[in-house]
Amino acid sequence: MDQPKRVVVCGGGVIGACTAYFLAAKGAAVTLVEMSDVACAASGKAGGFLALDWCDGGPLEQLARASFNLHRSLAQDLDGPRSYGYRPLTTLSLTVIESEGSSAASTLPSWVNGPARGAKTIGTPETTAQVHPQLFTRTLVDRAVERHGVEVVIAKLERLEVEQGRVGSVVLEGGRVLEADAVVLALGPWSSKLVLLSSLFRVYGLKAHSIVLEPREGSLITPHALFLSYYSSKRGAPLDPEVYPRPSGEVYVCGMSKEEEVPEDPAEIRGNSESIAMLKRVAKSVSSYLGEGEARVKAEQACFLPCTDDGVPLIGEVPGVKGCYVATGHNCWGILNGPATGAALAQLILDGHSTIVGLKPFSPTRFLGRRKA
Repeated sequence: MDQPKRVVVCGGGVIGACTAYFLAAKGAAVTLVEMSDVACAASGKAGGFLALDWCDGGPLEQLARASFNLHRSLAQDLDGPRSYGYRPLTTLSLTVIESEGSSAASTLPSWVNGPARGAKTIGTPETTAQVHPQLFTRTLVDRAVERHGVEVVIAKLERLEVEQGRVGSVVLEGGRVLEADAVVLALGPWSSKLVLLSSLFRVYGLKAHSIVLEPREGSLITPHALFLSYYSSKRGAPLDPEVYPRPSGEVYVCGMSKEEEVPEDPAEIRGNSESIAMLKRVAKSVSSYLGEGEARVKAEQACFLPCTDDGVPLIGEVPGVKGCYVATGHNCWGILNGPATGAALAQLILDGHSTIVGLKPFSPTRFLGRRKA
């Protein structure tokens, strides 16, 4: 190319950040547009859990494996002095029944001193890892700006200008126009707010809750991610919360998800008080170090995970609009699959095809005919 291809990436979450980074690294002139702030929604409030082989046997297998390995190499390339908390860890599944007494099972980490049993290792440091998702996403954008000249614009996307079936520019609220050879729509659950996309397929939001705890200094919280089957006297069916200690000393606890309408502004998202209270109850039951008086509550929050009707992400060119690409619907695996999604889109846009991962299972054309335009 005589000059770098101009690409506008809309959405400053992990998918948009990864796409902008890999596009710019390949020589494109990239503008990243975000309505509020980089990693302000799910990418700033997710758990950041990574798994090599948990998606094996399904359409995500190749994407997840490629992305898990990319996370490892990115950590070496990007991390440096400004750590975003990448580390391998051991992952356990276990059962917690509130009504039972405390456990002293030798197979459990010492800090897991609640009524836990049936611990099984479901991930090793070779197959599971973690990042701090907000720091990871923001580090990617910082490096894209510093190393490759990516421009970050904080503004609301108003519309795309499409002529003769090809995208030509992005119009922002206030009238600013960004000329583009290609546009990537990485809008997460806000994809449903754009008629261009909602007329072709459904992307809905799954509201997930989380809390971030800071145990008392000196508490030895080892790098063990916990996937729980949790039986509460307050609920009939078991819950499936997750607990992720972080290198910073914080402990992240998440769960309590359900489909809800996505608000216009990410800043408007608030957690449901009952869900937050349940997560605090879970934390205290798992470990006395995470209970009230022992750990400070740093955050009570909620975010919306972008989901599709078939549970498979949408990655590829938008049907009927040349030069316009979509990347959304990653559900709970957005942080894991961000790097390979971004790298694959960069190859697709600049080279005409992706070699890092086959994109056919994620093609937006699979929904053609299922929704009315």
